[in-house]
Amino acid sequence: MTTVGENEVEKTRDIENRLRSSQEKITGLHSNHLRIWNSSPAIVSEYLQAVDEVRRLIETLESYPSKKTWKQRDLLDRAQCTLQIAMTRLQDELVHILAQSKQHFEQEYMFYPTCEENSVYEESVVSNGGDSVQEDMSQRESSSTETEEYVMDLVHPDVIPKIASIANIMFASHYDHEFCQAFVRFWRDELAKHMMILNVEQFSVEDVLKMEWKCLNSRIRKWRRAIKNVVGIYLASEKRLFDQVLGEYGTISSTSLVEASKVSLLCLLNFGHAVAIGPHRPERLYCLLDMYEVLASLISDVESLFPEEAGRSIRIEFHDLLRRLGDSAKAIFMEFGNHIASRASRTPFANGGIHPLTKYVVNYILCLVEYGDTLNLLLAEKDGVNLDMGSNENIGQTTISCPVAVHLQSVTSILEANLDINSNLYINTSLKYIFVMNNIHYMYDKIKNSEVRRYFGDEWIREHIAKYRRHAMSYERFTWNSILSLIRIRDDGKTGKATLKERCRDFSIVFEDVYKIQTAWYVPNLELREELRISISQRLIPAYRNFVGNITNSIGEKYLKYTVHDLESYILDLLDNSQKSLKHPG
Repeated sequence: MTTVGENEVEKTRDIENRLRSSQEKITGLHSNHLRIWNSSPAIVSEYLQAVDEVRRLIETLESYPSKKTWKQRDLLDRAQCTLQIAMTRLQDELVHILAQSKQHFEQEYMFYPTCEENSVYEESVVSNGGDSVQEDMSQRESSSTETEEYVMDLVHPDVIPKIASIANIMFASHYDHEFCQAFVRFWRDELAKHMMILNVEQFSVEDVLKMEWKCLNSRIRKWRRAIKNVVGIYLASEKRLFDQVLGEYGTISSTSLVEASKVSLLCLLNFGHAVAIGPHRPERLYCLLDMYEVLASLISDVESLFPEEAGRSIRIEFHDLLRRLGDSAKAIFMEFGNHIASRASRTPFANGGIHPLTKYVVNYILCLVEYGDTLNLLLAEKDGVNLDMGSNENIGQTTISCPVAVHLQSVTSILEANLDINSNLYINTSLKYIFVMNNIHYMYDKIKNSEVRRYFGDEWIREHIAKYRRHAMSYERFTWNSILSLIRIRDDGKTGKATLKERCRDFSIVFEDVYKIQTAWYVPNLELREELRISISQRLIPAYRNFVGNITNSIGEKYLKYTVHDLESYILDLLDNSQKSLKHPG
């Protein structure tokens, strides 16, 4: 009959034999195989069984009463040491598998939808008054705020069962922390490398605030591309992998994803915060709106990536940055009118052409049409109005009473007031009218022929047609009425010959003076220039034809310096920015 003590000794001896066998297998496989998972499936299975045997032996030994025999304590120490060695090897095997099987992003994933090559917030658009805005804007992707689902395999699908087998044994052995540590560290480093490929660098707030605009502009482009790529593709792909490997372990998958990504994400978010707190200069509006739209398009992705409590801080950071970008963009937009009002000229603009400020403001407005929905949303939030950004009912049918429309109309009114002030710098009253006419026509013409028209409405268009025509009429009256008075002769035959001769001479002098001055003036719009020339001809030519007839009948045509045909020809030279003189013999 076997005693209790003998039975205990027999169990201990069995554990010792099993432990020795497993130790020999583990040690032998470590020695004979540089990489166990590069060997045959049979070898991998043998290794995992040996490690699992040690794990189970530890559980058995730990289940013994607290007063273990010396032999039992020794076996437990040996088993734990063996398991520790195996776990360290498994960590190494895990990293090797990941490094060997990681997939490189294809080109189309690296440059996943972005419009940064044609961004409308180029310095040239808002500073040099160029007329190429419509072309630039047409290249801005209409779907810039829409995200598509791009998920790729970060590792070859065949190795996921291998990774899972390592996770299973390490979690079962209570080495889940060590597994996650190795797994997270690998993917954290890979994301950092990916960020380098995307040309993302870490900058302090001071660095960003000191950047020249051209450099900052370039960095913002890279930021937009990077955050869209990282959140929309890389982390979506990473989450799928983490769920495939760790999904059965509760929240560990989401916690690990947070740990693997938060350093790189905070680098991106910190740059965004630095841009958001920068000075409220007008040229920054477009980049802030682009950043806002990109971030807004990614919020749902962020919520899906980090739904658990562990990702709460990241979600908060994203929402906080979105709010800051929106507030900064809104402030710049609302302050733009003050910026225009402060731009006073000290000298009149040459030849009465389109003032650079007019081009600047109009181009600025034309660019803003692409951001109308976003701006309406931001301004509505400011005013306490709830607008759904995706609602066609609220935003698709933008009216002239929406927040953006009201503000843009206010901006053009401020510009017109500025133009009136600048027009007073001209000594020549006729040129003053030409200047205001040109600039109002430019504003009207650009707005009429663009999408921004919907923010102004037909009434605004009609008002500004009337305005530029009113200034055109004022120019004609002020310039040509005095000339017409020289060639209007009463038909009663009482005008003396001396007076007629004097009228001929005075007309020639005045017309030559007007010709010399006004050929240098400029009406850049060809259609408007032709309209003015036709109107001048309709005023002057019939009157001059009568004058020629009266002079010919009264004192003879030798006193006439110019024929009707001459005047018709000379009128075609006016307002063409090419000064000319008449040097006909008197």
